[in-house]
Amino acid sequence: MSASPSKVAIVTGGSRGIGAAVSERLAREGFVVVINYAGDAAAAESLARKIEAGGGRALTAQADVADPAAVRRLFDAAETAFGEVDVLVNSAGIMHLAPITEADDDLFDRTIAVNLKGSFNAMREAGKRLRQGGRIINFSTSIVGTYLPTYAIYAATKAGVEAMTHVMAKELRGRGITVNAVAPGPTATELFLKGKSPELVDQLARAAPLERLGQPEDIANVVSFLAGPDGGWVNGQVLRANGGLV
Repeated sequence: MSASPSKVAIVTGGSRGIGAAVSERLAREGFVVVINYAGDAAAAESLARKIEAGGGRALTAQADVADPAAVRRLFDAAETAFGEVDVLVNSAGIMHLAPITEADDDLFDRTIAVNLKGSFNAMREAGKRLRQGGRIINFSTSIVGTYLPTYAIYAATKAGVEAMTHVMAKELRGRGITVNAVAPGPTATELFLKGKSPELVDQLARAAPLERLGQPEDIANVVSFLAGPDGGWVNGQVLRANGGLV
């Protein structure tokens, strides 16, 4: 009796931060992981080698998720290498903070392009291509709940991702594909820590009842649940993974 083939997961923004933790966790769960990156090829290749050294399988694939043609090529590369795709983890994102009155057009347009349009581009391809019984796992943020000053544009993009998550779960009726989102709170990644004083980081760490920052692995655990068999009855939901912050 031959072994069943490995399932294939595309992780956008999969080479750094939460995305890297997700890539490693899914590889340990037996997924073949396609590590998408925008510009840092070295980080992606290093992660792929680490996964393979641990007995997993990984492929790196460059694509700016804001570019629909690049996202199509990303799925093409995954299918060419491994066959059909089972899981999309939509973790690529950027965060640049400013009050609305001080935010320029470039900040707005780029944040929309990567976080909202990029998520849409990948969801659209996944909706067309995922194997029966697949999983789409988007990324929101617990800021869509706290609505802190300077986060307006970032929060708006993620609120849009949440809306698309709820709708797409209904649109894929009959195919056994679940569509959910994970909404982390403050998590110890370069994206979160950049530009923050130690005092501010400590304040944010204590804001949740569990009184610590999330770790990338905390979020990867939630993604693993949604991607695996135990998460099969969860659909159209946003799971806030934030230690009780909101």
